[in-house]
Amino acid sequence: MASPSAAKIEAAYRDRFPTSAKLFEQGRTVFPNGVTHDSRYLKPFPVYIDRGLGSKKYDVDGHEIIDYWMGHGSLILGHSHPAIVDAVSRQVARGTHLGANHQMELEWGECVRQLMPSIERVRFTNSGTEATLMALRLARIVTGRPKILKFLGHFHGWHDWLMPAADAPYDSVAMPGVTGGVLQDLVVIPPNDLAVVAKALDEHHPACLIVEGTGGHWSLVPMRGEFLQGLRKLTAERGVLLIMDEVITGFRVSPGGSQGHYGIKPDLTTLAKILAGGLPGGAVGGRADIMNALEFDNPHGQKMRHPGTYNGNPLSAAAGIAALKLVQQGEPTRQANELGRQLRAALNSMFAQRSVDWIAYGEFSMLSVLTDYDGPRSTDDSFIPCDNRLDKLDSKRDPVLSHAFRCALLLNGVDFFGWRAMLSAAHTADDIEKTVIGFSKTIEMLRADGLVK
Repeated sequence: MASPSAAKIEAAYRDRFPTSAKLFEQGRTVFPNGVTHDSRYLKPFPVYIDRGLGSKKYDVDGHEIIDYWMGHGSLILGHSHPAIVDAVSRQVARGTHLGANHQMELEWGECVRQLMPSIERVRFTNSGTEATLMALRLARIVTGRPKILKFLGHFHGWHDWLMPAADAPYDSVAMPGVTGGVLQDLVVIPPNDLAVVAKALDEHHPACLIVEGTGGHWSLVPMRGEFLQGLRKLTAERGVLLIMDEVITGFRVSPGGSQGHYGIKPDLTTLAKILAGGLPGGAVGGRADIMNALEFDNPHGQKMRHPGTYNGNPLSAAAGIAALKLVQQGEPTRQANELGRQLRAALNSMFAQRSVDWIAYGEFSMLSVLTDYDGPRSTDDSFIPCDNRLDKLDSKRDPVLSHAFRCALLLNGVDFFGWRAMLSAAHTADDIEKTVIGFSKTIEMLRADGLVK
């Protein structure tokens, strides 16, 4: 039963999205929790989306919603961009799965190498999870060492080796279904302390250190250029491979990703999302001497076996080429980043006017909202609240408030990724204005239900 404290919001929500409610009842008989991705779970039920165009998506009851999920970050150009629709439409008539090498995979790979010069060779996968899994295995083959070093709160996909310690609370790295044998080769440390990194590298001498390109959960706990450059220096000095996970930040922070923006040359890079233009697809790329562990005859004496039915799929290649050619021009990223700055500033101004203890922060085209905040405020994107403390920025939120917040926001025509958002080049100044109005109305609804002071 829903919490009585969110009763007014829930009643309005059920009234506005009746078809979604019916579909969810069917979904519960088919899928665990009625959803196909944990993040899509919402109480009392998720909204079912029928189509998307530009910065908007439209639910099964016909409501227009300003979208800040952007395909879990994959749609830097917005929904149904004409260039991608055209490329995929042309390819689907030629073949969806050729089960063979094809010219488009060559063009796709060259696009990646041109945008990220650290990538000398590239191998396509089907997702970001597969990409990080491959990167770890390559690192172990090349170095001959078993251990992996990662940061608390950094998400690198859901496989056994990196899912532990990806989400709060962080008092234990144990995870249901992950064995102790796996965990003993995983070393987890807090973020943003180079002295701690140096100590862990010296003590454990891991095969690699893997890091999200802008910090945990795409800047929820930010990492800035000086720290990332420090990681490159420390790992290089100790012969530890640096893997930059640019599954989200790749082509979003800049056309060359966070590594291009900060001038860092990692040993390996993992990619997905924007890489495939909104279709399934991932990749690992990096130094040729590391990537040649995939070759049948290589100096490492061991080959990493890599099958994968849909690797380099023609439809994903077509979408990826179309997207990356536009990204390469620089304008889509610039537009999305500027709109992100505008939305953060506008929300903070409104929060102050409404006297609500929330703050929006972040950088580039990414944004987070922190509640119960009573510290200093700044509209400068260099500002990070709570002195960038992991326990303050990345802690469990009140689930009743979180579900009610998203439901109320949807009632006001806006969909955030929980308390976070990603913008695209398709968003507009009008979207920003309507989003701020939607937030303001949401705050009033939460106050009426006694969830916000």
